[in-house]
Amino acid sequence: MAERGLRAPAWLEELVRTSPPPVPWRDVVRFAVTVPAPLALALVVGGSAALGAGVFGTTGALAASLAPQGGPLRDRLRRTAAAVGFGAVGLVAGQYASGGGWLPVLVVALLSAAAAVISAVNSAMSLGALQLLVYTALASGLVTSLPAAAEVAYFFAGACWATLVTLVQTATEPSDPDRASVAAVFTRIAALLTAVGTEGTDDARRELTTALNAAYDRVIRTRSLAAGRNRQLSELAGVLNAAAPLVEAAVATVRAGVPADPHDVTAVHALAAAVSGTRELPAERPPALEEGPAVRRAVRHGVRLAWAVVGDPEERAGAAVPTPRPPWRDRLHDLADRTLGSPDTRDFAVRLTLCMTIAEIARQLLPIERPYWVLLTVAIVLKPDFGSVFTRAVQRGAGTLLGVLIGSLLLSVLPGDAWVVVAMAVAAGLLPWARGANFGLFSVFQTPVIILLLDLAVPGGPGLVGARLVDTLIGCAIVLVAGYLLWPQTWRAPLHEALRAAAQALDGYVGAAFADDPAERRRARRRSYRALTELHTQLQRRLAEPPPISTRAAAWWPVVVQLERTSDAVTGAVIAVRGGEPAPDPAQVSVLRRAIRGLEDDVRAARPPDDTDTDDAQILAEGVLAPVAREVDAARRLVRDAAPGRRPETAARNG
Repeated sequence: MAERGLRAPAWLEELVRTSPPPVPWRDVVRFAVTVPAPLALALVVGGSAALGAGVFGTTGALAASLAPQGGPLRDRLRRTAAAVGFGAVGLVAGQYASGGGWLPVLVVALLSAAAAVISAVNSAMSLGALQLLVYTALASGLVTSLPAAAEVAYFFAGACWATLVTLVQTATEPSDPDRASVAAVFTRIAALLTAVGTEGTDDARRELTTALNAAYDRVIRTRSLAAGRNRQLSELAGVLNAAAPLVEAAVATVRAGVPADPHDVTAVHALAAAVSGTRELPAERPPALEEGPAVRRAVRHGVRLAWAVVGDPEERAGAAVPTPRPPWRDRLHDLADRTLGSPDTRDFAVRLTLCMTIAEIARQLLPIERPYWVLLTVAIVLKPDFGSVFTRAVQRGAGTLLGVLIGSLLLSVLPGDAWVVVAMAVAAGLLPWARGANFGLFSVFQTPVIILLLDLAVPGGPGLVGARLVDTLIGCAIVLVAGYLLWPQTWRAPLHEALRAAAQALDGYVGAAFADDPAERRRARRRSYRALTELHTQLQRRLAEPPPISTRAAAWWPVVVQLERTSDAVTGAVIAVRGGEPAPDPAQVSVLRRAIRGLEDDVRAARPPDDTDTDDAQILAEGVLAPVAREVDAARRLVRDAAPGRRPETAARNG
């Protein structure tokens, strides 16, 4: 008990947490070679024009090197295109954001509002929106002898160079990321079956959900967007579809607490090895089980189905049922809902516009040497990804402090420009490793790269260290005050949108679970677990904030866990029906869905649930839906405990 009392708060642990990531050596080499190469070439050529070209070529190489992360090549190129394209727009727009008057203020405000809306489209557009603001800030203060068209051209040239290196790395990578992502699903299924009856079942199930989401993102989306048919992607999509019964059976096994057959665990590991290509699948598939618990028979049935598909390429291709693409009107409505129709997006647009406008006014009015650094700091700290503002502001301030000191120290001791390029290569090589740790450590190494680059373009005196530090602190203060402290949402820890989305997805899952369309059931189950993953992410993000937001968010933790249990209960009911239990009456399904919609209303209205509907309770008292109804009832009671006016400790005890 004493040790628990001395433990730091969760938000403080998150603030200083630095997970030791593995060193991605291939990325380290790529960054170290790619980023400083244009500048090194410019120094060899010599002259002020060549130096300006090298500076803008290096900025383009840096943007294109940071953009691609893990995932299919198509996604990497999409992120690169968004970062480079919006970065180029920022370079042009930054020409109108320099000097004084109201025109720069208007330009910055309009670009900030647009960046906030664009960032809600997808992750690639969010990255592009950040680059739009970053390069607008840089172009507003970076003056060279080159015309604007030449600056953009050299920026694109550097980006093309970095993209070419990325393509070479991708072509020489030893493993296929698509196969690895699908194989990871079977590895996580085996881990979940092994964890039955232990305290690690919840974590194992969440890891399986994450692996499924990642695999579908890599394979299904890539395949649906491909201009032509790709046989390998079709086969992998078929393997994912064939794994659905095994996933459902594994979840039902955990819920029932029935230990898995060790032969099934071994067989699932064999499936993972066969999908990844490390080992051939044995010809003999496990025999069918005729006796034993229903959930164990369901696992064996799922293993046999997956075995048949993985072992036969024709089966793999045939199992890949293409998902019809929605009409363009539906896609347009969905895009509008996620952008202008989303309260979170509108709220973030106001925050970002306000902070960037204040930073632009401060740039014009305050007597600071490099005023564009204030704009740059605000853009990076409040970057368009809806993350934790407080954590990122503090980590950015601390990381930039160390980065400024490192970069300025290097400038003072390095004997010539050639050594500056070497130092830049070292700092750039550390970026992919630091990015896996936390935002502060990433800033420690990103800042010297920018300082070394800009100092070559616009040399500064010895007082530049303190000036840059002051600019950074001003930017962080603007974000913390105007983008964090002044907003009521900061103190309410709003999780209602994510909770309602999870309840809606659960309602859809119940509606499709007992229908005759297995493909729609798989899609509905995946939507439900994806919504739960997003809810869990939103909760973790708010737990990283200081009190009271972290304290109030903690009150919703039992509700999140209960919703996960409810989805598992629906999966268990599906397995029970498949194992021979009578299917639920449509009236029971309707009553259960009404209760789930009532849960959604409880969250929306922040009111205690209505416990007076005893007729519905009697309808759901028996049958395969009875456990699901009990979980829904428990979730509604937890919503009552987490509603405003109730103490968070009460919800925690009841959870």
